[in-house]
Amino acid sequence: MRWTRLIALLSLVVTATAAILTLVSATPARRRHVAATSTATKVKRGEYLATVMGCNDCHTPGVLFGAPDFSRRLSGSELGWKGPWGVTFARNITPDLETGIGKWSEAEIVKTLRTGQRPDGSVLLPPMPYQDFAILTDQDAFAIAAYLKSIPPIQHRSPDRIPPGQEATGSILVFPAPGAWDAPRTPPPAGDKK
Repeated sequence: MRWTRLIALLSLVVTATAAILTLVSATPARRRHVAATSTATKVKRGEYLATVMGCNDCHTPGVLFGAPDFSRRLSGSELGWKGPWGVTFARNITPDLETGIGKWSEAEIVKTLRTGQRPDGSVLLPPMPYQDFAILTDQDAFAIAAYLKSIPPIQHRSPDRIPPGQEATGSILVFPAPGAWDAPRTPPPAGDKK
């Protein structure tokens, strides 16, 4: 009985050692293939998430007019969004180094998605729904970042934000003032215990 256990244990050790040696001695080409496969899977997941989360809706020209131009996917829009914040325009989120997010790291993209704050400290304004993206898992957030870094860079500078009260021209969606139910509430004074 003892010999049977000893042989089984010895067999297990030999098998485990062989498996470890196979992994360690894997050729660099094999390791690159595995890394490329996992990167491709990550990028594909990021593309899926960016699509279902509506990134194209605002950042791809023509989408909101019923004629998306996917040859300029995610290169920003000149359609303005006007509300109490002023007028904002969807930015170029392709990896273009001058007009897009090409200089941003994946970690900076993830932080911006989650916090609404760009690497330069400026904040994202409506209608960008970063609050919804704050709860993305690390895996999903970094998949989106990998996808954005993988698409073709397109040079296009979206118009700058127009502060409240200044006139804007061009195609602009205007959000009406909020009704009573949707109006932002002010918090009660600190001493008020209602």
